[in-house]
Amino acid sequence: MRRPSSSPSPARAPALAAAAAVVLLPAIFPALFSPLGRAFPSLFSEWNAPKPMHESLLNQALQWTIPDEQKRDLWTPLPYQGWKPCLKSPGAHDLPFGYIQVFLDGGLNQQRMGICDAVAVAKILNATLVIPHLEVNPVWKDSSSFEDIFNVDHFISTLRREVSIVKYLPKEFSWSTREFYGTGIRATRIKTAPLHASASWYIENVGPILQSYGIAAIAPFSHRLAFDDLPADIQRLRCKVNFEALVFLPYIISLGRTLEKRLRSPVQGHSTELAQQGVEENTNQAGKFAVLHLRFDKDMAAHSACDFGGGRAEKLALAKYRQVIWQGRVLNSQLTDEELRNTGRCPLTPEEIGLILVALGFDNSTRLYLASHKVYGGEARISSLRKLFPLMEDKRSLASEDELAKVEGKASVLAALDYYISMHSDVFISASPGNMHNALLAHRAYRNLKTIRPNMALLGHVFVNKSMEWSGFQQAVQAGHKGRYGQIRLRKPTQSIYTYPAPDCMCQG
Repeated sequence: MRRPSSSPSPARAPALAAAAAVVLLPAIFPALFSPLGRAFPSLFSEWNAPKPMHESLLNQALQWTIPDEQKRDLWTPLPYQGWKPCLKSPGAHDLPFGYIQVFLDGGLNQQRMGICDAVAVAKILNATLVIPHLEVNPVWKDSSSFEDIFNVDHFISTLRREVSIVKYLPKEFSWSTREFYGTGIRATRIKTAPLHASASWYIENVGPILQSYGIAAIAPFSHRLAFDDLPADIQRLRCKVNFEALVFLPYIISLGRTLEKRLRSPVQGHSTELAQQGVEENTNQAGKFAVLHLRFDKDMAAHSACDFGGGRAEKLALAKYRQVIWQGRVLNSQLTDEELRNTGRCPLTPEEIGLILVALGFDNSTRLYLASHKVYGGEARISSLRKLFPLMEDKRSLASEDELAKVEGKASVLAALDYYISMHSDVFISASPGNMHNALLAHRAYRNLKTIRPNMALLGHVFVNKSMEWSGFQQAVQAGHKGRYGQIRLRKPTQSIYTYPAPDCMCQG
């Protein structure tokens, strides 16, 4: 039998040439393809690089020299605020009866909250908790399990006095699996747990199932435990799980420490001499770094219904995406861009968060770590931010190929790595509210670490004003962020204990 030729046949050559033209011509002749981009936005919008939305402010920010006193204040750690961690143990648990299983969806930080709630529910029911099952993330296609992210032995050991926890079910309950509950109605599955259910709801509705069958599986379980009217020891237990029991695996911590060390080391071989000189001259900033959590994916951009400067092609592409994913059921799409911005509903773009950082006192010598997954618009969308912060890094620029090979393709593990580095930064700021923002806001408040909370409503008003000069912008940003650098805020009724850990899990003194 003759071996097939590796060279293209004459019949295939025209097809290959056409394919190459489709890929290369838009890059070589962008003006030629812009009309096509307007006609077919879903196909060509990614080729239309977004222009700066605030070009005048950007040019002035690039020329701005930040006063030394402002930089010194920015990098100075928070003083003691009179609050400290306070997690008194509720004492040994009684002999447990029955097993609780939970199935958790969402991303890593939503699952983290679910794990804390699962331990609390097991305590309320005096049941044994099976290590929670993490569902496959439908967005990132990540199948990482609890054991792939967290140190299970540490988790069980830290909580052994409060709650009985096991890695696996005993043989007599081996039938109780995710697959078993996915194939029909089962008497041992609870599907009706309301959002923010009370402790009494679990006792009245899950307790009898435990008594009858010895096991109960709760799914869905995200956000299924109230934040109010719970015993103080249950609230403290949730924080103990969150801040002490949930520790990442050693290899994640090891890589996190390695990247942190590189961020704190002098800049080597960087082409930007001005930035290098700034680091050497600014002793207040030497060896320090900030983390920017930037969530600007396509889902967020589309769901916000805001204008992000990509022109008509981008607007139509996002509108089409919105129609496909949510069938047009997005309330924001009924409002104008100005109305959305004036009410703080638009996520900050990389360009906008960059301008805010400069106004707050970060300069081009700042070691900035970018904690993000995938930015909608790619490198073109980040270009303005990179101009402002030429020493910006992320896990892919800091880690070697061999180091990345251990975590690549595992979205939850990559998120865990970002979380670890964020917890060990000198300053943390998130470009938009969300689960990671809330989780780190709480964890860093618990450790009294500097954390900047963007004033979204104010910033929306500021960015709508296209005639504002840099001096006015800087003054407005600084005035609007006084008291938003990690100062303790006490949790109010209905607010999440996973965002505001005081006073439930912190004591004065």
